[in-house]
Amino acid sequence: MTVLQARTASLDRSDLSAKELDFDSIPLIDIADLTHPDRTRREAVARKIGEACEHVGFFYVANHGVPQALLDAVYGVADRFFAMPTEEKLKVDIHKADRHRGYVPVGGLHADAHNASSHDLQEGFELSLELPQTDPDYLAGNPMYGPNVWPEHPADFKDIANSYYSEMISLGRRLFGGFALALGLEENWFEPKIEKPMGQLRVLYYPPQAGTVDPNQIGIGAHTDYECFTILAQSEHGLQVQNRKGEWIAAPPIPGAFVVNIGDCMQRWTNDRFRSTVHRVINLSGRKRYSLAFFYGANYHATIECLPTCQDAANPPRHPPVKAGDWTVANIKAAYTYVPKAI
Repeated sequence: MTVLQARTASLDRSDLSAKELDFDSIPLIDIADLTHPDRTRREAVARKIGEACEHVGFFYVANHGVPQALLDAVYGVADRFFAMPTEEKLKVDIHKADRHRGYVPVGGLHADAHNASSHDLQEGFELSLELPQTDPDYLAGNPMYGPNVWPEHPADFKDIANSYYSEMISLGRRLFGGFALALGLEENWFEPKIEKPMGQLRVLYYPPQAGTVDPNQIGIGAHTDYECFTILAQSEHGLQVQNRKGEWIAAPPIPGAFVVNIGDCMQRWTNDRFRSTVHRVINLSGRKRYSLAFFYGANYHATIECLPTCQDAANPPRHPPVKAGDWTVANIKAAYTYVPKAI
């Protein structure tokens, strides 16, 4: 059994309903003090983050500092991009790219690796760290690094998306500091591992689904994220998180807050202390749903291996070391109809 098969083998995808529980089921954490000069204040936030990562794998963050006006601008430019004719969007089709950049049409992704017959009812646009054509990793053929691929229209897509990307990089670095404190590490422990991160921003459009929903065709099938963690903004309801009993819990948007969830790399780094939790999207809102999923990955060449504070004689490492880029590319190959070229 492969790693991808093992992580999805126990999932039940037949029940498409979700229970509306109190938000306490997915904690809401005020992270303003993550930048406070008083270390005890930063540690207090980190403890809350650590508890959420250990018990839920998901949490909301408030007072994150990202302007609402910028979020609204990204939703607006996404609406204009995805409303364009298909032939216009396909000018930046990811299947034509030599790297993980560009437009992903409906049917281009099937995140539920357990169900090969499924495909996700969504369109997406992939962008990442903007690097020049002289970047050595790009010249070596690395599919995760290089210049972005931008559409001609809307004309302001590039500037707005890049501004949002910069905010996500900044917020993610603060969260990495909180994770480090929660794990008993030096606050800057992760910094050398994220100097050139595989930070992927996926701008997503989910059309509304009405009537009887086919379990093989929902917004995005049941999966875990494979990077370190994800920062998610969502314009409408639709996100569902699977708890430890196998129940699906709704994770609706909260004004002024992002959803953060742990990914597989962080679970491996922490020896399963932090949970990479299964989730999916079903857009039953009756409206267009846009989401901005920022997948914060480590440097391509970083080694993901058990942290020193997450192992001892009674709790040895449970996962072998893996290069972050190898893990990410293997998962992309399993989920996308586009196949990144090997290096």
